Amino acid sequence: MGHLETPPSVRKLQTALHAKAKAEPEFRFYLLYDKMYRADVLSFAYARCKANGGAAGVDGQTFDDIEAYGGQGGSSADRKSPDVDTGWNPWLGELAEELRNKTYRPQAVRRVYIPKPNSKKMRPLGIATIRDRVVQTAAMLVLEPIFEADLDPEQYAYRAGKTALDAVETVNRLLNLGYTAVVDADLRGYFDEIPHGPLMKSVARRISDRHMLHLIKMWIEATVEETDDRGRKRRTTLNRDEHRGIPQGSPISPLLANLYMRRLVLWWRQSGARRRLKAVMVNYADDLVICCKGTADVAMQTMREAIKKLQLAVNEDKTRICRLPEERFDFLGYTFGRCYSRKTGKAHLNSKPSKKSIKRICDAIGDETGRNRTLLSAEKVVKRLNAKLTGWANYFRLGPVSPAYRAVDAHANHRLRQWLCEKHRIPGRGGHRFPDHYLYETLGLVRLPGLTRHLPWAKA
Repeated sequence: MGHLETPPSVRKLQTALHAKAKAEPEFRFYLLYDKMYRADVLSFAYARCKANGGAAGVDGQTFDDIEAYGGQGGSSADRKSPDVDTGWNPWLGELAEELRNKTYRPQAVRRVYIPKPNSKKMRPLGIATIRDRVVQTAAMLVLEPIFEADLDPEQYAYRAGKTALDAVETVNRLLNLGYTAVVDADLRGYFDEIPHGPLMKSVARRISDRHMLHLIKMWIEATVEETDDRGRKRRTTLNRDEHRGIPQGSPISPLLANLYMRRLVLWWRQSGARRRLKAVMVNYADDLVICCKGTADVAMQTMREAIKKLQLAVNEDKTRICRLPEERFDFLGYTFGRCYSRKTGKAHLNSKPSKKSIKRICDAIGDETGRNRTLLSAEKVVKRLNAKLTGWANYFRLGPVSPAYRAVDAHANHRLRQWLCEKHRIPGRGGHRFPDHYLYETLGLVRLPGLTRHLPWAKA
């Protein structure tokens, strides 16, 4: 997705909200709901959702449908409204009207299952309607600057100016400062387990606007629609009945997930656990590690008790203590442990792409060069391969990446050559017909090992 520039008027609103939240940590915002249906906020929310793409929800409405609807001049309700900006899509005008009149109600969330990486298990994903995604994004534009002021520096997910790579670098720095006993924690179904009561308390600590609170409550209690193998639809209200869980895949969910996790991260520091146990927590979404200086057993027990108080559960099968340099652990796609310097041969602690991450990109390369793609042009296939390879390399650029790059590069080379043989019905491996210079120079396949010289540590 290309980066969308925030309109100056929306940025001005966000800056003011953030400044107020930062200056007055106890202040509760009471007039926010009306900011959501401002023409500039709602238009930008729509643009963001459109840029993200995504499938239709339970109503089947697509972005093309909405744009076509705009061309028809909208409905009579829209034309009657004197204060709807006629320069924007009538569909948005009607949505603004619903919000203003407080008649807006979220629709059911369409649940689909996508395979978990490197696993036979499936992960549920909730697809809200575009209408609901736009309103949630508008709410995010208003709420995010407020809660951003409160989030802890140890929280890295879904935040402007912070990335997963920042979390990886923080863990690396801690390991090299002697925090080498690591609690590698895994929370069981975090998004599905967040309890509504305490979550809404976390929201209400800053927001007293009852209309905004009511909206959030409706979103987290949304009905879920599933379609079985025979095409039969079934609707359930599990979240509402059990008073827990937020829909994964909805625009508002990352903010709510961060907000609830903040309770744990904040408690860890305020209770003195961090100082007493010399144990630093690093959090990214539902991923969590605690880097300790020799007190990992106590830290693990303390973390377990805190998680229980938050009405969440630790995944016992995947939570363990790892003592470096003898052992290693994975976090955010990287493996942390003992590495050896290419120049000196000396051992040091560092991170490198995990075996799972390498397998994942190799599987993706396999998908792009499958037999079902032989009708595509070589240029198209190489373009898609290059997008995958550069995206992967942009993330996996910390630590000694050369061996991983070479392995992935060799796999891409082999698969592309195999695909060319299939396409042109040429027997054998195609080494003579499609030599390296043809793949890299004529077709323009990205060469990963060549990218390492541009990495920050290569220039140091």
